[in-house]
Amino acid sequence: MIKLAIRLVTLATFLMALMAAPSVIPALAAGGGGGGGGGGVGEDLMNPTPPTVPETKAARTTRATHKAKKAHDKQSAIDDPAFAQGYRAAYATIYDRNDYAAAIEQLKALGHDGHPNVANLIGYSYRKLGDYKLSQTWYERALKADPNHVLTWQYYGLWQLEQGNRDQAQYHLSRIAGICGTGCDEYRSLAAALEQAPGTGPVY
Repeated sequence: MIKLAIRLVTLATFLMALMAAPSVIPALAAGGGGGGGGGGVGEDLMNPTPPTVPETKAARTTRATHKAKKAHDKQSAIDDPAFAQGYRAAYATIYDRNDYAAAIEQLKALGHDGHPNVANLIGYSYRKLGDYKLSQTWYERALKADPNHVLTWQYYGLWQLEQGNRDQAQYHLSRIAGICGTGCDEYRSLAAALEQAPGTGPVY
């Protein structure tokens, strides 16, 4: 008998809750749940998949992975021993042997033309060979990959001086100052070249 009474009370409570539910849900959906823009109980019941879904954990992970992959692409090239060895060999070909044509081939063979260090040295090599158009293309590629690549700003500034574009070279100098200050080697080198009279400066 007591069990039957308990069941009846439970059933009555359940029925009352069901009858009250339609008035509770709209109240929750109208702003009663979860403050700060998200996730109240009523919203979950009314809109299991809301039209403007906050970024899910999976989406955040995917986005972060793509960003990390882009950063990793540049970083992995530097960390790759074969790349580092090939880059050092090309660097020596340029600065020790002054064989710019061979250096261009070595740098392109690395398979990382979009890396700012590689693109900058290819630009430098073309400049030393007198191909100013190709040199400019590679300097701009380096700066597109890294707008703060200070060595490219320096070398491209020297390119500007060789073309007679002193105002542009001065602009490059100001970019260098903004990146590493006026005490860094790149700034001092381009500033010294700018101080020379046109056509009398040292060859870089």
